[in-house]
Amino acid sequence: MDVQDKARDPADVYDEQFVPALFAPWGPVVAAEAGVRKGDRVLDVACGTGALTLAVSKIVGPSGKVVGLDANPDMLAVARRKPEEIEWREGMAEALPFADNSFDAVVSQFGFMFFDDKPKALVEMIRVLKPGGRLAVAVCDAVENSPGYDAFALLLDRLFGRAVGDAFRAPFSLGDASLLRAICSEAGFGDADIVRRTGKVRFKSIDCLVSTERACVWTLGGVLTDEQFDRLLREAKTALEPFTVDGKMIEFDMPALIMKAQK
Repeated sequence: MDVQDKARDPADVYDEQFVPALFAPWGPVVAAEAGVRKGDRVLDVACGTGALTLAVSKIVGPSGKVVGLDANPDMLAVARRKPEEIEWREGMAEALPFADNSFDAVVSQFGFMFFDDKPKALVEMIRVLKPGGRLAVAVCDAVENSPGYDAFALLLDRLFGRAVGDAFRAPFSLGDASLLRAICSEAGFGDADIVRRTGKVRFKSIDCLVSTERACVWTLGGVLTDEQFDRLLREAKTALEPFTVDGKMIEFDMPALIMKAQK
């Protein structure tokens, strides 16, 4: 990653690198788990730059309505450059700025792990659902079940200590169905269904994976120095080599747990 790349907005790097490599393929999966249909009114909570929101928009069509909500204005600035007819709103999951019984479905993918008050966020999502409305919230499964990311986390442990490895593991912190059931019970709907689905992570190269993590302010961004990232890149070429395809692309499984409920 050159100086110009390092200076770029993390939201742009997220949209150009993380979304195609990891998040975009999950959009149709989460939408299907929520039973999103043509003509539905749907809310995407923690929408980021719109990976799931765009997938939902394609399903509901012009007769439906899609709202993407995120607490990060930089993410929303990127999302608003998308051509689809989507309403983008800034707000917190724990205090959704919508009336009761407003949506046919509420969806969220890979943001729930970072919410400050997770049971409150679930209560809010159910509140804005219409009676009979469907909820689907996806989180990353345990890092140990994602072999490429597990190898990367162990490499960080070895090179820089467990605290750095754990910073990278933060998005995988809810990868435990029993923990999710406890959160659902605290929110007041212990009958939520939790399903496991498997997707793929695909980066163009090991360099691309490491440089994207370098820009990620939610995990490693700001944690390591430039020299440490250079060392990480050198070592990653060996540690992640088993996951390379055709000599360059890197590919491995990344499962998710999806909480499902109906109002």
